[in-house]
Amino acid sequence: MMENGSEVKTMILAGDIGGTKTLLGLFDAVTARPRPVVVRSFGTLDHPDLQTMIAEFLEAEDAADARATHGGVEIACFGVAGPVVDGTVKVTNVPWFVDARRVASALGVARVSLLNDLEALAHAVPVLRESETHVLQEGEAMRGGNIGLIAAGTGLGEALLHNVDGRFLPSASEAGHADFAARTEREITLAREVIRRFGRADVEHVVSGRGLINIHPVAHTQPCAAGVDLDSPDAAAAMSAAAMERRCAGCVETLDMFIEAYGAEAGNLALRSVSTGGLYIGGGIAPKILPMLTNGAFLRAFRAKPPLDPMLSAMPVKVILNAESGLLGAAVFAAGHR
Repeated sequence: MMENGSEVKTMILAGDIGGTKTLLGLFDAVTARPRPVVVRSFGTLDHPDLQTMIAEFLEAEDAADARATHGGVEIACFGVAGPVVDGTVKVTNVPWFVDARRVASALGVARVSLLNDLEALAHAVPVLRESETHVLQEGEAMRGGNIGLIAAGTGLGEALLHNVDGRFLPSASEAGHADFAARTEREITLAREVIRRFGRADVEHVVSGRGLINIHPVAHTQPCAAGVDLDSPDAAAAMSAAAMERRCAGCVETLDMFIEAYGAEAGNLALRSVSTGGLYIGGGIAPKILPMLTNGAFLRAFRAKPPLDPMLSAMPVKVILNAESGLLGAAVFAAGHR
């Protein structure tokens, strides 16, 4: 943008709205990978709606200083946990309804884009640095191959990056709410229990933070030796920590079942998308349980898809370590649509 012959700097406002946590950030759109200037984390339910949260963020001293130095907000993009329909999202697992038009009016900007949160994360994948991923399976990315993206956190999200003439085009999905495919007698028991409790068993009932809580009574019928309260909001994190530290046999069994189900669903996604360009694992859970993901169980379940197990064994599989990748992806999308 030019004004009186000189360049006027503008900024991107980006957001990653999850079921538990929301990140908001101001970015300079200086390259294909926008540079973060100010980033803040919020508890999603600490605010009644997105507009209120944005107002608090922009009025904070660091954000106000950034806007004064770098210019006003030109465009905004938010990745939201839920399906985007006509510029609106009913946020999954949170009583929020986000309307791009209302947000644009509140911000006073011409364009606000809403993306499914995994679609936003997918926009970050092509610009991730090597240091921001951990390789589970080296494989060999095929030229022209698609990329699959799966991410377990509060819920489960999946997205595709279609390779079109060498350019990756992200595509959203709601595959986390597809039916859970039980593979073993114990998983069949789990599916029956989930159906009894919820009426159906979708993948998110198993592969998510809430999934850990659903798995535990099936994996181990005795009380938790680590004293984890399954009704606590922090139960999944506490259970994972107890398993990692080997303080509770039931938590270890629960995490083992979770990892196998996660690997199997990642393999399902790799098959459906023919992810010969690679399969990426995002979300908040994977980096926290990385030592358990590298013990072989995840990849065994991922590859166990005869007759196509050789194809899956050749796919690169990587864990995304950058916790702000979804926010970055929203900024990448906005930078490309100014």
